[in-house]
Amino acid sequence: MTQPVDDAARRRRHRNERIVAVAGVSLLIAALIAFIRWNANEEERFHREKTYIPPKVAMTPAIRALQEYVRIDTSNPPGNEIAGAKFLANVLARNGIRSEIIESAPGRASLYARVRGRRPGEGLLLLSHIDVMPADPKVWKRPPFRADIELATLYGRGAIDMKSIAICQLAAFIGVARSGRQPERDIVFLAVADEETGGALGMHWLVEHRPDLLDGIRYAIGEGGVTEMIADRPTYFAIEIGAKQYVRLLFEADSMEPLLKLRRMMEPDFGGWEPERILPEVRKYFRELAPSRRMIREELSDIDTTIAHGRFWRLLKPYRDLTQNNVWIHWPQTDDHGASARGYMLLLPDEDPLVRIAWVRRKAEALGIRTRVVTVEPRTPLSSPESPMFRIIVNAASREYRVPAGAMILHRSSNDLRYLRRLGIDCYGISPYLVDAFQTATIHGVDEQIRLDRFERGVELTRKIVGRWAAGE
Repeated sequence: MTQPVDDAARRRRHRNERIVAVAGVSLLIAALIAFIRWNANEEERFHREKTYIPPKVAMTPAIRALQEYVRIDTSNPPGNEIAGAKFLANVLARNGIRSEIIESAPGRASLYARVRGRRPGEGLLLLSHIDVMPADPKVWKRPPFRADIELATLYGRGAIDMKSIAICQLAAFIGVARSGRQPERDIVFLAVADEETGGALGMHWLVEHRPDLLDGIRYAIGEGGVTEMIADRPTYFAIEIGAKQYVRLLFEADSMEPLLKLRRMMEPDFGGWEPERILPEVRKYFRELAPSRRMIREELSDIDTTIAHGRFWRLLKPYRDLTQNNVWIHWPQTDDHGASARGYMLLLPDEDPLVRIAWVRRKAEALGIRTRVVTVEPRTPLSSPESPMFRIIVNAASREYRVPAGAMILHRSSNDLRYLRRLGIDCYGISPYLVDAFQTATIHGVDEQIRLDRFERGVELTRKIVGRWAAGE
């Protein structure tokens, strides 16, 4: 007869623990925002007072190419990649390499080039996207498409996402083509349109209409990885092997009230505090990341014990998201026909999206809400963290930055590699250069920037990875 009381007490205790956790996380977020703002102000102060000593960086061909590429406005929307594709084609032509510009629609251009290897199959694709997010010059400190260089830092839209990775790949590709030795396997350079708005006129279109571009391709390298840093020092090199699934929804009702109620109930009910499942790849990622996470080292190093002892709530949300299926609903809007709210789900890679859609629909219908599915993509397999290509990346990155390297899954974003994974191609997202938290915050934001000494190391790392694969390692 005392069990219900014990359960109620336990629920109250867990609720109180969660309230404390929310308060703690809120304070942590506020402190982080304050630190980033302080860091930005300090950087500006150091620059003004000349107390900041930038690293010495020579104007190399790779830096010149990056500067020229960033100066080409390929904002999407509206989407007009043809000038960027022509720039890349001209660089290749100057190095004696033929390429093909492919338009999925007028001005929506991708570029393709291939160096043939000695033997068919096991080819490597270097994938980048030409388009960038729009940038409002009125809120930037420097014009977003002028590619200013100041204190060894290049400022401009696409500086990180992802024209810099494209130039790293281009330098490695040209290096193989001009080495005087035929590579053991094919190497393909592919820069595509329309990634920033989903890839319908880019990678998705190419898969449907130009599958010949992918003949003999076994592996692909693109964007998506993360370089973990603490106090300007790298601590972990994370290689993306997959991402959570996106499902976009539209909720409609006669008024805002049921939509607000659904919005409130989704977060705690759908992946709020307790994990759904721990994928083996996530467990391994937590264990490898643990040594560099002082405050939650114990929780990450043995996630199963953390869950068993009720300490899962101590993890920051990005880590919890890797174990959960999440749903987000935007603030409702009203018009003459009632109210509506956009929503989306982020599902674990092996989830059946139709099952989760049915779950949300039942919850919504109980409140008198109609649910429409806007987009749902098929399940996408994770890439192997045991392949020869993965080992080459791990070994090269570990030697370059002297840190552990391993696999990760994206928790809030996706990229064009998902289209290739569905074809059975093992794909790996990497950031070949170091990017700190302050610079990461400028991606898709204001004053996007990259330190050029770090960019040069990314060029060298990419050359080593591609060169080793071309040599047959």
